Amino acid sequence: MSAPTIPSDFVSRAVSVAADDGIDLTPALDAGRISRAVLAQPHARLTPEQVSLFTRAVWQITDDELFGLGTGSVPRGSFRIMTLTLIHCPDLAHALARIIEVNRVLQGLPKMSLSIGETSTYLDVGLPAEVTEKTRVTVDFLLMLMHRFAAWLVGGRVPLVSVALPYTEPDPVLARSYDAIFGVPVTFLAGRAALEIDSAALRSPIIRSEEALEEYLRDSPNLMLSERDYESTVSTQVRRIFESGIKGRTATADEIADMLAVSPPHLRRLLRQEGTSLGRLRDEVLCDLAIAGLRRGEPVDNLSARLGFSEPSAFRRAFKRWTGNTPRAYRAHD
Repeated sequence: MSAPTIPSDFVSRAVSVAADDGIDLTPALDAGRISRAVLAQPHARLTPEQVSLFTRAVWQITDDELFGLGTGSVPRGSFRIMTLTLIHCPDLAHALARIIEVNRVLQGLPKMSLSIGETSTYLDVGLPAEVTEKTRVTVDFLLMLMHRFAAWLVGGRVPLVSVALPYTEPDPVLARSYDAIFGVPVTFLAGRAALEIDSAALRSPIIRSEEALEEYLRDSPNLMLSERDYESTVSTQVRRIFESGIKGRTATADEIADMLAVSPPHLRRLLRQEGTSLGRLRDEVLCDLAIAGLRRGEPVDNLSARLGFSEPSAFRRAFKRWTGNTPRAYRAHD
């Protein structure tokens, strides 16, 4: 399976916020092999490994697990302490409640709250009086961390009903990236920062051990960035079909529906419920594979043919639509 890529915008925002606070993250960019030219292109894509190396270097530079974005210091090791307190909880409901308890003690973190309902449960991140760019970076990181780590704890998907973010919507390409990260369409300018979780998921048992946790932490945050929510959703199954290359990237709706033992209309309906479509999933896979090929130095003509394009010019047009750049420009700025 190809690794999902990450918009460079998520890193460039962190770099910009740090610079405003007088922190130079150039060494972290160097550690992740991320050029300033790539950061200047918000639609450029980075690999999970690049973002993971960048993040680890930022932790070292700031000596802060929230990159110095909180109201106070969040010393390194704080996340480890938090996770050790909940690894033996019986289920996700108890684990989320424990996170809220520990959050009250970690003074540098924004305060979080949990509202458990019969059908939906809200995990909210407290907001400052003024929502700034720093708020955006902090909220993005915390909500993604909470959702991905919850999925890891139970070894399966934690379905979201909705995601609410308090700031303005970015351009359509980046907005779709948020939808892909959380697996549901995201609502911007919502007046709150919250994950709405299907309450049925709260009964999921915690299956991880302390030994598994230590391994997870050693590889952090790479697993969080590279795993797709440990999910077995229809969109994940379709993506795997596209990635397989067997019928794969040229498969029709009828062929994919037959592989999944559903009717084509039902397949489309299921994908709409998950906030995506066959065309979007196909483009995501092709984009990730194209970027991987360009990074390896594969010639555009070979890459175009391997990915099933009729001619290199069609591949170049598609790549520019996906990333905002031609393959030549993307490779030059990488």
